[in-house]
Amino acid sequence: MSDDPATGGLPDTTISVEVAYATPEKQLILSLCVPCGTSMYEAVERSEIREHFPEIDLEKVDMGIFGKLEKNPKSRVLKPLDRVEIYRPLLIDPKAVRKKRAEEAKNRN
Repeated sequence: MSDDPATGGLPDTTISVEVAYATPEKQLILSLCVPCGTSMYEAVERSEIREHFPEIDLEKVDMGIFGKLEKNPKSRVLKPLDRVEIYRPLLIDPKAVRKKRAEEAKNRN
């Protein structure tokens, strides 16, 4: 047994991680213990977060850890206390919004 809070007092073969997802209406962070060597993708599957958000398509969504996008979540092995974040697709391109605002401001002057 380990006294390390990252392992939740469980044997050193498991680690504590979180899986997070949010919509404008609801956010959820699930804590779970996973075996050492678990990938981001596997942790999301184990978390059963799709029971709360059935619209999540694991094959298509982007994922990251603490705000940093991970290009290959199926091979990224988690470390103790990592938070896997599932990202929703952008509805509007931020660059396009800024450009439109700049044009509108220019036309007002």
